[in-house]
Amino acid sequence: MANRRIEEQLEKLSALRGVPRAEAGAAIRKALSDRVNLVVAKAAGLAGELDIREAVPDLLRAFDRLLDDPVKSDPQCWGKNAVAKALKELEHREAAPYLRGAVHVQMEKVWGGQEDTAGPLRGICLLAMPMCADIERPQVLRYLVNALTEPAPPVRADAARALAEMQGDDCALLLRLKARAGDREAAVTGQVLECLLALERAAGLPFVQSFLEAGDETAEEAALAIGGSRIAAGLPLLLEAWKTARGAEFRQAILRALSISRHEGAIEFLQVLAAEGRAHDAADARAALALFESGPA
Repeated sequence: MANRRIEEQLEKLSALRGVPRAEAGAAIRKALSDRVNLVVAKAAGLAGELDIREAVPDLLRAFDRLLDDPVKSDPQCWGKNAVAKALKELEHREAAPYLRGAVHVQMEKVWGGQEDTAGPLRGICLLAMPMCADIERPQVLRYLVNALTEPAPPVRADAARALAEMQGDDCALLLRLKARAGDREAAVTGQVLECLLALERAAGLPFVQSFLEAGDETAEEAALAIGGSRIAAGLPLLLEAWKTARGAEFRQAILRALSISRHEGAIEFLQVLAAEGRAHDAADARAALALFESGPA
């Protein structure tokens, strides 16, 4: 019976997309005080989606309430995640909720032990910090430096994204340090390199190029970061790396990087390779070209 009531509440909230804004706002604000975290999560998501800025005080109260006995009040952090995301979308620029969320750890029972379910919450809050006007830059950087080495890989990646949003040489240097220190997850290093190129653009290419030489998973990530940056000067670096690349996965990564770069010269190279290359290279080139054809311009 309880599950049915929750389902009905969620359906009613979904229907608010088609009603006048004032009516929707009132219903959303009321739902944010519900004791069921799924209902709060749904209401918070709608507040952000429908730009209900008058719901910010209710979102803040809900966030505080869900941090009280959090495993019981908000298992899996669904409510807190949605509230923090809504606050960010509504451009709430006071740091207090994000500072709490950025360090929140929520250990919950799972088969064979416990796991922390608050990683996504920490990431959301870290990404919100750069826009806050009531916290000084050095303090934000301290939170982000800590997050660059925290246990959850997605949070480490979000810390890199937040550094890119903050801009500045200090953030670029921190990203360089993190890249050099390495990470247990190659994808995190890839995100760090991608963020570095977003900050430094062509000036960062020689640094990222140095990661191509290893020919391992990190090299694959470096190639994709160069391609994804769409910096024209990155094209010759990828073509040069292709000449000596070993290992099927690394070679495939270079071809994908050429495709996502969307440079005319890269596409011409792939077309020639698809038509004239060795069988496996030609097949990989055709697969890379399919990314170009289906990807955004």
